[in-house]
Amino acid sequence: MSFDGIVVKSLVAELREKLIDTKIDKVYQPEKDEVCLKIRSKEGVYKLLLSASASHPRVYIANKYEKSNPKKAPVFCMTLRKYIQGGVIVDIGQVGFERIIKISVESYDELREKTRKDLYIEIMGKHSNIIFCREDGTIIDSIKHVSAQVSSVREVLPGRSYFIPQTVAKENPLTVTQETFHQAVGSSSMSVQKALYSHLTGISPIMAEEICHLASIDSDYGASELSETELLHLYHTFSLVMEDVKEGNFAPAIVFDEGGPVEYAALSLTCYESGTYHSQSFRSMSRLLEEYYASRDTLTRIRQKSSDLRRIVQT
Repeated sequence: MSFDGIVVKSLVAELREKLIDTKIDKVYQPEKDEVCLKIRSKEGVYKLLLSASASHPRVYIANKYEKSNPKKAPVFCMTLRKYIQGGVIVDIGQVGFERIIKISVESYDELREKTRKDLYIEIMGKHSNIIFCREDGTIIDSIKHVSAQVSSVREVLPGRSYFIPQTVAKENPLTVTQETFHQAVGSSSMSVQKALYSHLTGISPIMAEEICHLASIDSDYGASELSETELLHLYHTFSLVMEDVKEGNFAPAIVFDEGGPVEYAALSLTCYESGTYHSQSFRSMSRLLEEYYASRDTLTRIRQKSSDLRRIVQT
């Protein structure tokens, strides 16, 4: 998925700039897998969308978020209201280089003692979740409960300890050495593109394709068949991309074709610079994500209307 570790790092930098030391005014849960935090700052009011949708999980500051709320708030929403409504956001970070955002909130408990709670938003496709924890990592509640019958790797239930399952050994792209890179990628039986995103945390298929393109290496070529010179050049190209990530030199953009949005990334996608594609740049990841999902929703509605019309004509 396009929402990779690089997108998360770009988004976290934006959220830290805008939301640290701001107050959570209201908590809403308009969908079973979606929460909206209304946040008040000196600059104004923000709406932070947190979605654990299986098909389109996402996090961003929304300008045009106007969903109606159920008459009776779900249990997870009531739990968040009890513990963090009125609280102050004191930290926002990325867990490792994973697609996980951690939002820490300080608030007062029933005894008027200041406590800290952590909200983990896991952007992991069908396994996406929003998990609310005490400072010691004990889970208070989650928007999706995961029992042992559903997952033998990790239970996500009140009272359990929060942890990230290490099901696949991957290297952190921000710290990986040349030697480890050569061992992980160069010895892989996969294609170069697949070796990059399979052995490095937070690298999406499209960013792996972009790295191959920048290195002038065929992404479908076998990684283990690369020469020493090609592998060294791939590592140097990869390192330059990661240097931009470390320094926060992001360039959020959506790639469109004649049918609508195709891909998005926190860095330029030069692999789409030819043919019928065109790119639109954005000043922040939030603006990009809002535009991307609005465009997708519009396309979905158009296609649904076309499908309905075809059925009417056929009948």
